[in-house]
Amino acid sequence: MTTTFITGANKGLGRETARRLLDLGHTVIMGARDPERGAEAAAALGARFVRVDVTDEASVTAAAADVAAHEGAIDVLVNNAGITGPHAEPADLTAADALAVFDVNLFGVIRTTRAFLPLLRRSPDPVIVNVSSGMGSLALTHDPSRAESSVVAPLYTASKAALTMLTTQYARGLEGIRVNAVDPGYTATDLNAHSGPQSVTEGTDAIVLLATEGPGAGSGRFIDRNGPIAWS
Repeated sequence: MTTTFITGANKGLGRETARRLLDLGHTVIMGARDPERGAEAAAALGARFVRVDVTDEASVTAAAADVAAHEGAIDVLVNNAGITGPHAEPADLTAADALAVFDVNLFGVIRTTRAFLPLLRRSPDPVIVNVSSGMGSLALTHDPSRAESSVVAPLYTASKAALTMLTTQYARGLEGIRVNAVDPGYTATDLNAHSGPQSVTEGTDAIVLLATEGPGAGSGRFIDRNGPIAWS
């Protein structure tokens, strides 16, 4: 039985990932900041809920301790929690705005990964899936044929570029753990007022793939539902 912990799991990509992995036989622990919405989503899907605020060190530590006490280990960590940040003109963005976005999209992944590493290392085949974005890809944002090239979102894009680089460094430095990043694609979620053309099922294809690969699959990759994404 594969045990999976997902952050930001009460809605959108996180919830759909939980639903699909449950259908595939995973034991899923759904993490979310809002206790009411998180518990409601977990109850609806038949998963267990653990409150976690990835911006709060104590909350992340408590979540890992809860999982250690109940499940004892995890096989897959899906770092899904993320925010877009303020919709403002680039000239109006502040350092405080940047800190708030990076606190969730990058530092939250660092906090969660560090806290859950002891639980992952108890697995015979530990996996970390970081939900990044094509918006953080230099190749995609410079390709005029791609929608990513027409969007101006400095803080979100910078945080996701940093997360993808963090993924490659974790892949090199965390021995024995597969660490990969995914671009869900332009998916209809609350982050974009449900304007994306993809369904949440399509948006979770790459996440589910990485969460269900067998031992020996590659590490340090960046993929979407169609395959690898160019690094440059």
